Amino acid sequence: MSAVLEFAGVTVRRGDAVLLDSVDWRVCADERWVVLGPNGAGKTTLLQVASAQIHPSGGVAGILDEVLGTVDVFELRPRVGLTSAALAERLPRDERVHDVVVSASYAVVGRWRETYDDLDHQRARDLLVEVGVSHLADRTFGTLSEGERKRVQIARALMADPELLLLDEPAAGLDLGGREDLVNTMSVLASDPAAPATVLVSHHVEEIPPGFTHALLLRAGSVVAAGPMADVVTEANLALTFGMPLVVRREGGRYTARRRTRRHAG
Repeated sequence: MSAVLEFAGVTVRRGDAVLLDSVDWRVCADERWVVLGPNGAGKTTLLQVASAQIHPSGGVAGILDEVLGTVDVFELRPRVGLTSAALAERLPRDERVHDVVVSASYAVVGRWRETYDDLDHQRARDLLVEVGVSHLADRTFGTLSEGERKRVQIARALMADPELLLLDEPAAGLDLGGREDLVNTMSVLASDPAAPATVLVSHHVEEIPPGFTHALLLRAGSVVAAGPMADVVTEANLALTFGMPLVVRREGGRYTARRRTRRHAG
């Protein structure tokens, strides 16, 4: 299977700080990855490189058979669907949900004078159905709950039929119900063979949707482990990643993690 992301020794420096340190990583078209790590591990920086928002300071970053530094990023970025807190802040709060989604066809934020054909409008409607918020199409974006906004953002990220989908902490700020709705939505997407390769960034193993296939663990900008989910999301690897002894359980395709205490010993 061909790679949609291929990093070789990717390093990102900002002054004296090393945000990513010689990261090697390969994501194939049929894979669904979760990137886990504590605050400051380099997860968001990794996605900024993967979405062609920034260039690495060193190493080679291959994205969709192009190499950063040798390609026009304005032609590459529309091929990548992205959700992030920074992008969410730019979405007009007074815009209809349908327009928030359909405007991604032109990679613009906020409708202006551009026009859309019937196929664009139908795709936007279909995506809102797919993520479970079709009933909100005529609401304004600012009136939605945080969980509803997150699902609308995923529909928007899928609007241009991307070859790669990047989700930067989509469950951040959600209550339990909102998180579970979103995890279910992402699990449905993961099980669709027509869905693009997907990378989900999170702090929490509880947010890993069933159907995700691989994991990358980061700590202080370096890779702790990467590969198939069952091989990587282990007590030993997570303890190294988060810097504490952990008890990790998997049930019904979902993970939980708790700090290991004396009660768990033996």
